[in-house]
Amino acid sequence: MAETKNTFTANKSYAPSDWEISELGSIGKVSSGGTPDTTNEIFWNGNINWCTPTDITKLNGSKYIGETVVKISDAGLKNSSATLLPKGSVIVCTRATIGKAAISVEEISTNQGFKNIIPNDKKVDLEFLYYSIINSEHELLRLGNGSTFLEVPKSDFEKFKIPLPPIPEQKAIAQVLSTADTAIHTTEKLIAQKELRKKWLMQQLLTGKKRLKGFGGEWKEVPLSEMFSERNETKYFDLPLLSIGQNGVYPQDESIKKDTSNDDKSKYKRICPGDIGYNTMRMWQGRSALSGLEGIVSPAYTVVTPKKNADSLFFSYLFKMPKMTNLFWRNSQGLVDDTLNCKYKDFSIVRAVLPQTKEEQTAIAQVLQAADKEIWLLKAKAVKLREQKKGLMQQLLTGKVRLNIKE
Repeated sequence: MAETKNTFTANKSYAPSDWEISELGSIGKVSSGGTPDTTNEIFWNGNINWCTPTDITKLNGSKYIGETVVKISDAGLKNSSATLLPKGSVIVCTRATIGKAAISVEEISTNQGFKNIIPNDKKVDLEFLYYSIINSEHELLRLGNGSTFLEVPKSDFEKFKIPLPPIPEQKAIAQVLSTADTAIHTTEKLIAQKELRKKWLMQQLLTGKKRLKGFGGEWKEVPLSEMFSERNETKYFDLPLLSIGQNGVYPQDESIKKDTSNDDKSKYKRICPGDIGYNTMRMWQGRSALSGLEGIVSPAYTVVTPKKNADSLFFSYLFKMPKMTNLFWRNSQGLVDDTLNCKYKDFSIVRAVLPQTKEEQTAIAQVLQAADKEIWLLKAKAVKLREQKKGLMQQLLTGKVRLNIKE
């Protein structure tokens, strides 16, 4: 007989013979959440943490949840199906973001988008249970049903089975995965610090508040027409189609966005390495990028090419600064933001305070480019660490790979 939906088992095919296959309802107390009447003020703004799926999303991969922004009162708890959960509970999204989970480090309640487990520590290690849940995200999603939105019923959640090794092995597995989490979070914290440092560098170097060694003299205010001319070259049918995004210029066939370009490319504009392309209607939002490629872009973009006294990498950073985007907004033509256009004639009269020499522009750009590279390498490291953790979970939580547990 085929296995019924409500007895679906996570990773059942790989559990070693000395592991147990246990239902969630047998290894802890399962409860649902609830929402007090939103029209009754006395149910809200109390001192009881109340979690929604949005709170889990904001954890950004952290496994612990403590204080929540929204809180309910004792009256709200008593007059709803919400349950007060102790520290050390596992809260699991079973609606919307099904399979996302967290461990409570404070007493907490949740809305009805959760099924929550108070684990029996004689049967399951808290952190092992957490990792088993998030590793079962796809299997839990398959339990979801409903016409308006997917939701895992409490009865199905309680019958969901996970492989359980002996407690010492559970703890050892959880420790390995916690170490992986620590490496990820340390890297992400470093990324955030480096991004703040880059922002500070941009604010200091692109405004002349701080000068690099070897450069002096007052900066001068000049119109951008002295730095760039417009490249308005069309009918380059043999060049590849490019897209311009917030982070760069890239081939259209590498874009995740649907190709909505016209079959007739006669009005598409040529862009070359060193040019800056910008969305004519969104320049005031910082929608510009330096090109390292030659190709054609939509007529919706304006393409500007640097003159001999301009380092386009420097300007690609400068054009993202709030002061500059505000100037582009002020010089754009249109009645409302959705119809604003910053064509070259508008772009060209924008005035910027700039170093007197191209050499100083280049030096500043190189400092910022080095900061970008550092951030890029850290982000690549974080991606690799997350992939490694995912692999560890798939191997360790299924028993495909066993740890040597010292007695």
